[in-house]
Amino acid sequence: MPHELSIEEYFARQPRYDRNRRWMHPLLRAAVPTFCKVEVEGLPNVPRQGPTCLMINHVSYLDPIVVTVSIPFRHTVSLSKVENFSIPVAGWFLRQWGHFPIHRGEYDRKALMQTIALLKSGQLVLMAPEGTRHPGGLQQGKDGLAYIATKADAVIVPAAICGAEDWRKRLKRLRRAYAKVVFGPPFRFRSAGRKRIPRSELSQMITEAMYQLAQTIPDDHAHLRGYYSDIENATSDCLKFV
Repeated sequence: MPHELSIEEYFARQPRYDRNRRWMHPLLRAAVPTFCKVEVEGLPNVPRQGPTCLMINHVSYLDPIVVTVSIPFRHTVSLSKVENFSIPVAGWFLRQWGHFPIHRGEYDRKALMQTIALLKSGQLVLMAPEGTRHPGGLQQGKDGLAYIATKADAVIVPAAICGAEDWRKRLKRLRRAYAKVVFGPPFRFRSAGRKRIPRSELSQMITEAMYQLAQTIPDDHAHLRGYYSDIENATSDCLKFV
């Protein structure tokens, strides 16, 4: 299983995971509309190739699924808490797809290195910079995404998810769940090729990136901007739009 593999073993399995994704992705895209209506905006903002980090606001368990089915031309790879790999059916899916685990609440160097290596290999990696779900609105982002993206020279695409917060209630009422995914303008962090970025600068990078994510959230879901609701104060000194 991915959480038992070394980084080298995990990457040796990438061709197998790629084959799995090629048949699993169409099935997932066909299955999701049966229980969740997904609307998509800004899809052209997602690069068709190259190291790309999808930066999402995390409002529900459905988020990785709805983002994955929103992109027909690339396969997302994401971190998932290690406990999820032991869940029947869901754990099998995670393993077959090639998602990889992270130990939440602690410094997980292996997951960090895997993420950087995946991006450098040209993958599309989904990350939630808040670290966990916050259905009530954005909380402060963690510096990890900025560190990873600068190390991999990855393009960051803010991906706002709205409307999925009440998916359980909808399904209990025998109604389809609903989610809207909005992809915002892509950018890179300005690192000037430096191998080490000061912590204070990483913090500024993630703050500016989180404001981009907040601006991507539609006005009719403005409450989801949370900590970054004051978007009029957003700056972009550390960002280079592509």
